[in-house]
Amino acid sequence: MKSTPSKLQRAKITAVGSAVPPGLLTNEDLERMVDTSDQWIVERTGIKQRHIAEKGVATSDLATEAAVKALEKAGRSARDIELIIVATITPDMQLPATACLVQNNIGADKAWGFDLSAACSGFLYAMQVGAQFIASGAHKNVLVIGMDVMSSIIDYEDRKTCVIFGDGGGAALLEPADDNEDCGMIDFLHEVDGSGGGALCLPGGGSRNPASRDTVDKKMHFVHQDGQAVFKFATRKMADVCVRVLERNGYTGKDVDCFIPHQANKRIIDYAAERLGMPPDRSIINIDTYGNTTAGTLPIALQTALEQGRLKKGDLVLFATVGAGFTAGAALVRWAY
Repeated sequence: MKSTPSKLQRAKITAVGSAVPPGLLTNEDLERMVDTSDQWIVERTGIKQRHIAEKGVATSDLATEAAVKALEKAGRSARDIELIIVATITPDMQLPATACLVQNNIGADKAWGFDLSAACSGFLYAMQVGAQFIASGAHKNVLVIGMDVMSSIIDYEDRKTCVIFGDGGGAALLEPADDNEDCGMIDFLHEVDGSGGGALCLPGGGSRNPASRDTVDKKMHFVHQDGQAVFKFATRKMADVCVRVLERNGYTGKDVDCFIPHQANKRIIDYAAERLGMPPDRSIINIDTYGNTTAGTLPIALQTALEQGRLKKGDLVLFATVGAGFTAGAALVRWAY
């Protein structure tokens, strides 16, 4: 006699909390640091300013702040949390995982956790990993954090990268949706294309190029980017994964109530919305204020959508991302609150 498989439990987002450092680096500031201009930066990226952490402020500090805010909004205790996933490419240190530091900071003494490295796609990937633990019935409370202190790995003499990135991120609490609730994670589509790995990378500090006087002198511990290759891939791929995940679920861009894309470049976001046939007012865009916070952009954009009253229960939400790796992904969510 065959056993009947149990129904998978759909995961829903029940709370969001964000954290960004108070310090600002404006385009005018950058004009005094490198050969650039406010007009050039705004026209090519849409960025006007970015938040920068003070020296000594680490990813775990901001991640802890975001986690506490999310728990407070959900009315949950840290002891309710069973799993913590931190998406970051700027961990406090190589080991232990930043998730371990956050677990200790918030007092989540019943939780296990780990870090996930997928650059700008990290939060979306981590959210789907967390959703699978809920879907299987293994856990009921999963804390997913996307946080980066990009200023720690940016060369502020390199105008190709220093104008783009900022610091900050956020946390989301995932819980099971009730059987009678029409909300939660619907579907996702994630990809990697490792052939583009060299176009956006941090070459020093790993097993390939361990830290040495030579790697420091060659600035190998800073982000290196082939801007044209990254822009070309991101423009094509973000729109592509969105179209595919919508089509296979019987939707079009016109059905999307809220589009939450990775904040890499305003032109990339606008192109994706145009290709989807989506009204421009459905897109959440805050890159002008925060810049590209890598794994932090999606949770910050979620917070922006909530603060602006642009998310309500039952809305169809489309997430999209592209990042180093190359990584890419899209996800459909029926909003829970």
